[in-house]
Amino acid sequence: AFVRQFGPNKNGKFFPGTDEDSIRALDKNGYTVIPPSGTFRDLIGELDFIIGELGCRIIQLLPIHPIPTTYARMGRFGSPYAALSFTAVDPALAEFDPKATPLEQFIDLIDAIHERHAMVFIDIAINHTGWAADLHETHPQWLVRNPDGQIEMPGAWGVVWADLTSLDYTQKDLWQFMADVFITWCRRGVDGFRCDAGYMIPVPAWKYIVAAVRNQYPDTIFLLEGLGGKISATRDILNKANFNWSYSELFQNYDRSQIETYLPKASEISVSDGITVHFAETHDNPRLAAQSKVFARMRTALCALCSYQGGFGFANGVEWYATEKINVHEATSLNWGAATNQVKHIRRLNTLLNIHPAFHDRTELKMVQQGDGNCIVLLRHHVPSGKKLLVVANLDDRRQTLAFWNPEETGMDATNFVDLISGEKIAIAKSDGKEFLFLDSGRVLCFTDDKNDLALVGKSESKTVSYPERIKRQRLHAKAMDVLHFYNGARDLGKFEPDTAARKLAENPLEYCRSLNPFSSEPRVITWQWPRDKKREVMVPPDHFLMVCAHKPFRARIMEENRCLYHEECLQCMDGSHFTLFSPLPPPRAHRSVTLKVSVYTPGNPQHGDGPLLFLSRAEDARVKRIYNRPDLSSHSPLLLGTNGLGGMLRADVSWGKLASRYDALLAANMDLDIPEDRWIMFTRCRAWLVYQGYSQEICDDCFDSFCFQSQPRGVWRYQVPTGQGEHVFLTICVEMVPGKNFMHMVFIRDSAKSRIGILADHEPVRLILRPDIENRNFHETTKAFQGPEHLWPGAVRSDPVGFTFVPDQEHRLNLKISNGSFVWEPEWQYMVYRSIEAERGLDADSDLFSPGYFSSFLKGGESVTLSASIMGAQDSHVSNQKSRVRDIKPEIFEKRRFCKPYEALKTALEDYVVKRNDLNTVIAGYPWFLDWGRDALIFVRGLIAAGKMDEARSILKHFGQFENNGKIPNMIQGKDAGNRNTSDAPLWFFVACADLVRVEGNEEFLNSKCGDRTIRHILFSIT
Repeated sequence: AFVRQFGPNKNGKFFPGTDEDSIRALDKNGYTVIPPSGTFRDLIGELDFIIGELGCRIIQLLPIHPIPTTYARMGRFGSPYAALSFTAVDPALAEFDPKATPLEQFIDLIDAIHERHAMVFIDIAINHTGWAADLHETHPQWLVRNPDGQIEMPGAWGVVWADLTSLDYTQKDLWQFMADVFITWCRRGVDGFRCDAGYMIPVPAWKYIVAAVRNQYPDTIFLLEGLGGKISATRDILNKANFNWSYSELFQNYDRSQIETYLPKASEISVSDGITVHFAETHDNPRLAAQSKVFARMRTALCALCSYQGGFGFANGVEWYATEKINVHEATSLNWGAATNQVKHIRRLNTLLNIHPAFHDRTELKMVQQGDGNCIVLLRHHVPSGKKLLVVANLDDRRQTLAFWNPEETGMDATNFVDLISGEKIAIAKSDGKEFLFLDSGRVLCFTDDKNDLALVGKSESKTVSYPERIKRQRLHAKAMDVLHFYNGARDLGKFEPDTAARKLAENPLEYCRSLNPFSSEPRVITWQWPRDKKREVMVPPDHFLMVCAHKPFRARIMEENRCLYHEECLQCMDGSHFTLFSPLPPPRAHRSVTLKVSVYTPGNPQHGDGPLLFLSRAEDARVKRIYNRPDLSSHSPLLLGTNGLGGMLRADVSWGKLASRYDALLAANMDLDIPEDRWIMFTRCRAWLVYQGYSQEICDDCFDSFCFQSQPRGVWRYQVPTGQGEHVFLTICVEMVPGKNFMHMVFIRDSAKSRIGILADHEPVRLILRPDIENRNFHETTKAFQGPEHLWPGAVRSDPVGFTFVPDQEHRLNLKISNGSFVWEPEWQYMVYRSIEAERGLDADSDLFSPGYFSSFLKGGESVTLSASIMGAQDSHVSNQKSRVRDIKPEIFEKRRFCKPYEALKTALEDYVVKRNDLNTVIAGYPWFLDWGRDALIFVRGLIAAGKMDEARSILKHFGQFENNGKIPNMIQGKDAGNRNTSDAPLWFFVACADLVRVEGNEEFLNSKCGDRTIRHILFSIT
């Protein structure tokens, strides 16, 4: 299909009414006159005819790329083969529509073709470009030039294509570029490519390009247009470069002797190398109907009935007996809608190719004509079924002829011959052991001796064109064997019956997969349902199939960025719904995020949607990341959690100083030292700068190098801070909570230069500035300076040379001290500090922060300074002197053990959630909000038991056992209030946890241990 021809002149009524003299005058004066072109939408409007009535299953488009309009344009429109960009769409082929770009309109055409169960190929000529193409500017080195510098223009048959410029395929980066071009079109939905003048491209280049495309889109069809090239070149490209099909030259072989010479050769190539497609007519040869309608009808039937596996095509207009040759520089008439046509004839031919076994694979073709008439007789024998057809054709459209053949050679019963084209029963004469038939000029017959064939053809012809049934079966066979292969590998099929397997797969895909799973009774299939799962990240475990389901036909692909990992077209279930199965991907070493792209072909309204998928790694490959580098912060910044065993916490963003939530704080205290309660935030963040020779650099993401999470100290940051003149220093920051205290340390270490180039010498001191931002609030609340703190808090600060104490009320006291430095009183407020997480939840997102001043300390290479913070309550008489446990932190920690085992990380994490409650222990159900919840704590106990932390497990069970009353255990404990008992699952989990403990210890001693004034055993009986 030449899209341009589907415009106003498709029926030949546009140009005769134009003023040719006026156009020529404009041309003479340098104006560019280009008539309106056909568009993608024009072609969409004819698809029901092309696919539905003619029965075409592949729409092959002449090139759709932008072409010259002024500079170096040849002809009225310009040649579609003079591409200016290989990945763009010619806007002349689109309607101006603010809602749809030309490319989007082309994709609409692809969708419309796919919706009708057909495929779309595009013609692409990568041997050359048009003049002033994009590549001339971006890659001029790829142009072929003569010794005098002139750009080479390609050609064939002694004709130079002066509107084209040759590309140099000795340049291997050009191969990569072209591979990306093909992949881009595949990504947009194109099913195959006609490769114009493909023999002009070196075989190694094609080999690379085809392999690169098939690596992502293995079902892509490559059709070689090798006219003008040698047969040996065609064979090499089909074999070595792995093309699928090639152009047949039957369309330019006319009489018996030519066809007798060419057709066996073409058939042999189809069997051994790749299918040769018989085009009745192309844009390169004159219109068949220009000679006669009889000739056009005969050649159309001849090419179809001599085809191998249905490899038959024709140029648009053949069906309407168009007589104007297709001129790629113009928009000649298609004679569209002509009353005299061969529409029904082509529909009958396509039906034959579709349903009769003698046009399918494993069919032998043999020419059996005898005598000297200008005719051929072709025997088609489908070996598996034994079905035969005899094609008889008079190649002369003006003269009658006699066709002879030997009945012993055909093995067919001529007394029952019926012509499957006309439906007529034809009498065959015999003479001297031969059968013969008098043929009118241009007559083509397709004989069968099976009376059921005609009824089958008629029945199939009356149906809406869709996938041939044999292809449906073949695709089900292939998918059924995919599942078998995954579980059993490559082996002899043995008793495996493909037909039975295909039927079971179509009946119930889940049950079919279950039946082949040798390891368990599960199907190992994860289902993705359109449109339900578009917004859900679906996790796919190792060795699991992904089944995509929809009520309408669809195509689906799994994409990793722009790379296609798998591409599938749906299969139909027996209930009419549609599905496909993606075979399991090789298990990734780490969880792998990809995207499922689905195109659903609802009639008249194709829809496209994406859904996130997460392919999970194997359990033994699971790792927990310990070290984060700068690129890791680009998508999201992790949070650091530190705890003190009381319920207090340190919750800091790895992006230093970032406050995303009102719950973020460097020190949020649990003021009651005996039981968990709501946390109290006083030390929110600490902004920092390094100053050298008057140059100040903020410690922030701009100079972030890496972050390391470990058990002690909890978090370690490393910053590469510029100091000017091409030098920098490495600053390491360690934070830790002190167990059993509302106390934390921040240690700032300047790494030693160790004579490394580019690092400031150790003897040169740098100044560290630390400015703490403080508050006084319950962690669920916000600070508003105007409500009183703005006036009251500055007076609540008592400073000294090395720190300050903030006492905003009698119940709370914050102390900050620096180990080696000074404190400078310089109060300031930070207003309306935005918290993005609260904004997302519709909560008050703005809070104010107070800073009473800043700390200052000088650091030489290898030196450190510690900032300590503590929160005290009314019961605390003085600030205890807690020493930091941070020892020498070496830069090597950021290179070693970048990951740890999940068990190690989980075991460490358990310690953060076990906290003190009076003389026993309880569990924080989750930071930052929750306190101790019965159900959550008792489920957590099972993890403690699995980790071997028996003492903590016993303590928590005793703690909740004490609260048992009338069979109930608290659902939640709020401080000292355990009145929330409206739960049934907490007592059940208490039972399960006790059972786990007894089983692991191997005895029942724990059941007899005291829990208040009862034993655990009595409490369990009370619950029952």
